[in-house]
Formats: sequence, structure tokens, C-alpha cells
Amino acid sequence: MTTTTAPEREASSPGTSRYLPSVPTEKLSDPKYQAYLILRTAFIAAPILMGVDKFFNWMTFWPKYLWVGFPHFVGVGPQHFMYGVGIIEIGAGLGILLLPRLVPYVVVGWLGGIIINLIILSVLGHGHTNVFWDIALRDFGLLLAALALARLAAAFAPQRLFHSNRS
Repeated sequence: MTTTTAPEREASSPGTSRYLPSVPTEKLSDPKYQAYLILRTAFIAAPILMGVDKFFNWMTFWPKYLWVGFPHFVGVGPQHFMYGVGIIEIGAGLGILLLPRLVPYVVVGWLGGIIINLIILSVLGHGHTNVFWDIALRDFGLLLAALALARLAAAFAPQRLFHSNRS
């Protein structure tokens, strides 16, 4: 009578993480790679959360940050315009998840548009009400962070989403 044994599970090879087997531990301890992971995680989660909130206005009433000219140009009301913004922001978060070398540059352009919108609102604001210079400055910081993510992704993100086995 012969006995068979189940194949033993491969132990983690030296230099790899038990929880992230494809990422060498040396890479995980690299501060540049850590910065890439932090920024990528933030730019996946934040746009998705903010995009979803455009439909519910739980965090704030988003149309108050919108110059009235944009929805009028498209021919919709401010809240309906923000629904479209929400869809784009959700797409941006998913895009960074799937295409981290390209989409951060798109997010840089998107944040630039948001900053322009806030500057228009602040210039047209009356006195000290309806001015959003502080938010425009914060979004400029986010724009720089998205640009840093794009540059780090050039070094750390996979070159292609889908790998072919063709020679």
C-alpha cells in the first residue's frame, strides 16, 4: 500500500514578504517605494470617496464650490453637473488603480481645472464671502502630490497592465 502526501506549501523565499509575495522586502523598506504606495493609495481612495459624495453631499454641499458658468455652459443644473464630476472622480480613482503611470497626469489636469474654478469663484466673490483661496491652495498641493505620484510611478509601477506571452 502506498501513501501519498499532499504537496507542501512553498515557504516564502528569503527577501520576500509573506503578505505581499511578489514584492521583495528590500523594495518595501525603500522610502521612495513607500512614498509611491502612500500616494497611490491616497489617489485611489480619495477621488472615489469624493466622487461618491458628489451624489449625496454628506461631507459638504458641493455645488457651492462651482462657478455657475460651467453648468450653464453644459445646460444642466449645478447638482446635475456635480453628478458628472462625481463620475469623473470615481473614474480617476479607478484609473490610478489600473494605469498608475498615465492617469496621475490626467488628475494633475483635473486638479488644475478645479483650481481655475475656485479662482474664478474667488475673484467674482463679494468681499470676504464666497472666496475659496485656501481651498485653491490646498488643491495646488494635491496637484503637486499627483505630479509626484506620476514621477514615482514611472520608476515603480508595472510598465504594462496586460502582459502578453508573445515573443
